[in-house]
Amino acid sequence: MTLNQTKILVTGGAGNVGSALIERLIHNTNHFVVIMDNLSTGFLSKLPSEKHTNWKFIKGDVNYLNDVSSVMLSYNFDYVFHFAAVVGVIRTQENPIDVLNDIEGIKNVLNLSKNTSVKHVYFSSSSEVYGEPVELPQNEYRTPLNSRVPYAVVKNVGECFFRSYWQSFHLPYTIFRFFNTYGPNQSTDFVVARFLASALKNKDITIYGDGMQTRTFTYVDDTVNVCAKIFEEKLLINDVINIGNDQLMTIKELAELTIRITNSKSKIIFLPPLKEGDMTRRQPDNTKMREILNKKLISIEEGIKLMMADERFLKAIASK
Repeated sequence: MTLNQTKILVTGGAGNVGSALIERLIHNTNHFVVIMDNLSTGFLSKLPSEKHTNWKFIKGDVNYLNDVSSVMLSYNFDYVFHFAAVVGVIRTQENPIDVLNDIEGIKNVLNLSKNTSVKHVYFSSSSEVYGEPVELPQNEYRTPLNSRVPYAVVKNVGECFFRSYWQSFHLPYTIFRFFNTYGPNQSTDFVVARFLASALKNKDITIYGDGMQTRTFTYVDDTVNVCAKIFEEKLLINDVINIGNDQLMTIKELAELTIRITNSKSKIIFLPPLKEGDMTRRQPDNTKMREILNKKLISIEEGIKLMMADERFLKAIASK
C-alpha cells in the first residue's frame, strides 16, 4: 500500500458479488482493497489471485464493533462497500436472529465511516425489500417496500440508516438493490449454481413448489460492471438503483433450460413449497442500469455456458 492509493474496504468480500467486484477494483493499481469477511458464507477460494499485490484479506465480523473498528481505524478508508450479510432463502429462514444481528454491522460501518475519512458508502440491498410485488416491473421509487421476512426487513432498515446518515451527518451513499445474480463464484446454495451443478452430475434437480415462480437472472459481470461504473464515474450519489436483468423466467423453465444446455439426464423433482420468503414474482425496472451500461445484458443461456466453461466453478462442484 502506498500513500497515493485510494483505500477501499469491501465487507463480505469473499462472497459471490463482493469477490467479483474486488477483481474489478484491483485491476486499477491506484486502488488498495481490504477485504473483510467472517467466512460464514464466504470462501477463501473466492479471493483474488496472489499475482495482485494491492489487496489484503482480514477475517472479521462487522457485527462486532471491535472487529470492524480495528480495521477501519487502521486504514482510514476513502470508500466502503458494505456487502456483508447472512444470505440464502433457506439459511435466512432458519437463522432469523443471525439475520437481524446484521443491523449491528450496518450501524458499525456507518458510525465508523462518518467519524473517519470515508467519502462515500455503498450498500448491498436486495430485491427482497419489495416483497410480493404489487406491480411489475418493480420501480425504485414507485413500488412499495412491503416484505416482512427478517432478511428483507434488515435490508429495508439498512436503506433507512444510509439515508438517515446522509440527512444527519452528510455521509454520501448509494444503494444497490440486487436481483438474482449468478456466476462462477456462486455457492450451490443458490438456484442457478445448484441446478447447474446437479445437471452436470446427472443428479435430480429439486424445485420448491410447482416451479411457476418467476425470476430474472443477472450474470455477475453485468452486476459488477454497473457497480464499478457508478463508483468510478460518481453516479447516483444519495440514490438507489435496481441491479438486475428484466427477462422473466419461471424456475421450472430454468431447470429445463439447464438440462437442455448441459445435455443432462437429470430429472426434475418437486418438493413442498417453502413456508415464506419465496416470492411468486420478481422483475426489476432496470432502466437506470441499462442506461449506465449502454449495452445488451448477458442472457441466461450465455451465462450458463460461461459458468460451464469456468474452471473455478467446475473445480468447486467437483469437490462436493
